[in-house]
Amino acid sequence: MARTDTSARFSLPPFFLVSNALIWISAVIVMGIVSYFISESDNQVGNHIIYEEVISVLTVAFFLVSFILGTYPGYVLLFNVIFSYLWLVAVVFTAEDWSTDYAGALPHTVEAFSFIAFFFLLFNVVFDWHFGYRGHARTTSAV
Repeated sequence: MARTDTSARFSLPPFFLVSNALIWISAVIVMGIVSYFISESDNQVGNHIIYEEVISVLTVAFFLVSFILGTYPGYVLLFNVIFSYLWLVAVVFTAEDWSTDYAGALPHTVEAFSFIAFFFLLFNVVFDWHFGYRGHARTTSAV
C-alpha cells in the first residue's frame, strides 16, 4: 500500500529557500543603491530609476510572503512569474541606462544584482512548474 508523503509536498525545499533568500538580498541591495541615486539627484530622476526602485521595494515587501506561500506551490508559481517579468524589464532598463564603461561601480552593481534577482526568479518559475504546480507528489510504500 502506498501512502503520499505530504511533508515533502508542503515544505519549502532547501534550494528553493536559498533561491528566495538570494532574490530578497539582491532586491535589498538594488533598493539601497537606487535609493541612494534618487537621494543624490536634483529632482531630475528618470522613469527607469523610479521603476527599478518600485520593483525592488515591492520585491522586498512581498517576497517575505513567499516564504510563507512556499507551502502552496500553485500560488508561488503565479507570484514568481509576475515578478520574473518585472525584474526582466528592470534588467533591460539597467542595461540600457548603465552598460557603459564610464557609468561607475554602483550602477554596474545595480545591473548585476538585478540580473541575479531575475535569474533566480526564472529558476523558481521552472522549479515550481516542474515540481509543484504539476502536482508531483512523492509516494513511499508502507511495509
